[in-house]
Amino acid sequence: MRTRPASAPAPTPVPLPPLAHEQSGGRTAGVATMLGSGLSNQTGAAIGSLAFPVLGPVGVVAVRQYVAAAVLLAVARPRLRAFTWGQWWPVLLLALVFGTMNLSLYSAIERVGLGLAVTLEFLGPLTLALASSRRRVDVGCAVIAAAGVVTLMRPRPSTDYLGMALGLLAALCWASYILLNRTVGRRVPGAQGAAAAAGISAVMFLPVGVAVAVQQPPTAGAVACAVTAGLLSSAVPYLADLFTLRHVPPRAFGLFMSVNPVLAALVGWAALGQGLGGPEWAGIGAVVAANALSILTSRS
Repeated sequence: MRTRPASAPAPTPVPLPPLAHEQSGGRTAGVATMLGSGLSNQTGAAIGSLAFPVLGPVGVVAVRQYVAAAVLLAVARPRLRAFTWGQWWPVLLLALVFGTMNLSLYSAIERVGLGLAVTLEFLGPLTLALASSRRRVDVGCAVIAAAGVVTLMRPRPSTDYLGMALGLLAALCWASYILLNRTVGRRVPGAQGAAAAAGISAVMFLPVGVAVAVQQPPTAGAVACAVTAGLLSSAVPYLADLFTLRHVPPRAFGLFMSVNPVLAALVGWAALGQGLGGPEWAGIGAVVAANALSILTSRS
């Protein structure tokens, strides 16, 4: 009797590449998330500034640090006891820079307005990117950005040089934040390093928060504005960026980041009545154009 040959094992299914409409849908969602993240960040800063008369910039930043720490620690759950000194020292520096960056930015917002403060802060990552390049086009981008800064900081009777200096300090801190984040990312797995830095920064601001509360008891409305600022400017952008970077190329992500000064100016005008003149818009446009041109002409 002839036996029936055994059937061959079924081949392992090969995953098909995503369809064009699926890729398009993912990118559309990523772009929408980037836009929402940018608007959330700037709207949070605008809402936080409403609490300045009661809490001051330092009080608002203290609450923002508390909210950022609560969110990041809950998401990343860092194993602090397992950290070595080689991991701890960049985390501690990152915590210091994180707090100084937000405090200088919010202090600048109080003095020169949201649009100009965010534009000056944006010079940090832009300068870092241009300084690490050897391309001639980036030299031109640096000249364009410098022209924009000169326009924004031109001498006028109403010029607040301390506010400008605080915005530039925020820029320096943002550039340092990027460099330290790279070091922390190489030495600490996942988001544990960033979460640990946020937690330490919040602890550093605890005495500040207590001092502000004792000096001038906060109102419920002021605290609500500060908490909202923490959620919209820290928690939402962080979670949104995690989603965006999965669907949008880093080049497109960097290009969209250059729109933040414009969003800040628009939110400042719409929510806070902080109007800007033609020279201010030209200066902001020059800084944005310098970053966009650098990214668009990049080969990577």
